[in-house]
Amino acid sequence: MGVLANMSGFGVLMMVVLGIGLLVIGVIVFSFFGIWLEGRLSGVPITFSQLVGMRLRNVPPQVMVKSLITATKAGVCITVTELEAHFLAGGDVQNVVAALIAANKARIDLPFQKAAAIDLAGRDVLDAVKTSVNPKVIDCPRLGSGKTTVEAVAGDGIQLKAKARVTVRANIERLIGGATEETIIARVGEGIVTCIGSSKSHKEVLENPDIISHRVLEKGLDTGTAFEILSIDIADVDVGRNIGAQLQADQAEADKKVAQAMAEKRRAMAIAQEQEMKAKTQENKALVVLAEAEIPKAIADSFRQGNLGIMDYYRMNNVQADTDMRRSMSKLSDNDTPK
Repeated sequence: MGVLANMSGFGVLMMVVLGIGLLVIGVIVFSFFGIWLEGRLSGVPITFSQLVGMRLRNVPPQVMVKSLITATKAGVCITVTELEAHFLAGGDVQNVVAALIAANKARIDLPFQKAAAIDLAGRDVLDAVKTSVNPKVIDCPRLGSGKTTVEAVAGDGIQLKAKARVTVRANIERLIGGATEETIIARVGEGIVTCIGSSKSHKEVLENPDIISHRVLEKGLDTGTAFEILSIDIADVDVGRNIGAQLQADQAEADKKVAQAMAEKRRAMAIAQEQEMKAKTQENKALVVLAEAEIPKAIADSFRQGNLGIMDYYRMNNVQADTDMRRSMSKLSDNDTPK
């Protein structure tokens, strides 16, 4: 107590600051000692300052050191700065390290920068390395896509339903910017449809299904994709409907409906013409009635002008009556004639 009493205020402040500094150092050493020791024992040169910098930059030191130890033990040369930069860029450090180790064991040339770029591009770089070593099989059409077969029509009108299995291997060089599996499936499906459609008969395809594989492979469908097509195997080919006969039947039905429509049109025109002729007949009858109505007027005018006498009129009536009688007798004779 006497010593503290004799110390000045500045000395006390220095003692407090020194104590706080020692406490901070102790906390840091306690927090990072295990990670630092693990790194040193594993041959990874890591310092406390680097660990503190990671924590300040919100980078998990445990993940960085573990990944660095794994890469070093596997013989892959990576610096902690590269790992930290990739993590800050939003990449998956552990996945990239695993991909580099797998590529190194498989003797695939895959630098860290390329692996990091593939990972940042959204591709699974570890899966790409595995696919490059162990090719995988893609179903065409893809399972779960809603379609179970690729359907096409041969030259004779018979529908064929095919299933294909495509064996692909990842191409690391084209992984960035290369098309995905969906493009491979679409191109293979298009090739199958083209091959079946160009066949003159469905029997050609059924007898030699491998012609589909050969023709599709010749088109170089893996151009511009992230994969290399190793083989295309036709798993199944089934016969579907007779599309040609169905189209002919549909065409015949359409022609029938057209013919019926034309016949109905002609019938309607005939009915309209008949009605028109009936109207003209009635019109002509009306004209006859009007003309007959003019006869009494003409007779009256002849009487007034002296061109017709009373005896002439009686003789004309007698002739008319005689004509009507003869006409009636003729009708009676026609009715009495046995048929």
